[in-house]
Amino acid sequence: MLDNTHLHITTWVLGIVLFFIALALMKGANAKGAKIVHMILRLMYVLIIFTGGWLFFQFSSIDAALYGVKFLLGILMIGFMEMILVRTKKQKSVKVMWILFVIVLLATLYFGFSLPIGFDFLR
Repeated sequence: MLDNTHLHITTWVLGIVLFFIALALMKGANAKGAKIVHMILRLMYVLIIFTGGWLFFQFSSIDAALYGVKFLLGILMIGFMEMILVRTKKQKSVKVMWILFVIVLLATLYFGFSLPIGFDFLR
């Protein structure tokens, strides 16, 4: 159980780090590097969804509704990350996306850490 949780946490931490690296490269002059990091990030999205789904199906019998909300928030967060990167690349406004991203990120972290298989520091 704990190894699956750590695997999931590792994938989403790496995903967030890659997100900010891709964003920094897009704002800089390194378009090729940004594209490579963005593609690696997309692979990381798949791993995040896979490990999250694995945990969801493993523990959804404990509290299916809350784990379902957490799963949905995770999917929304990945969507907002992708929209921010694509809109930044196209030089469109991302202000609303950033606000929604921060709200969904905080909600996802709260749900993730407060559910029964989360860590105790939020209880």
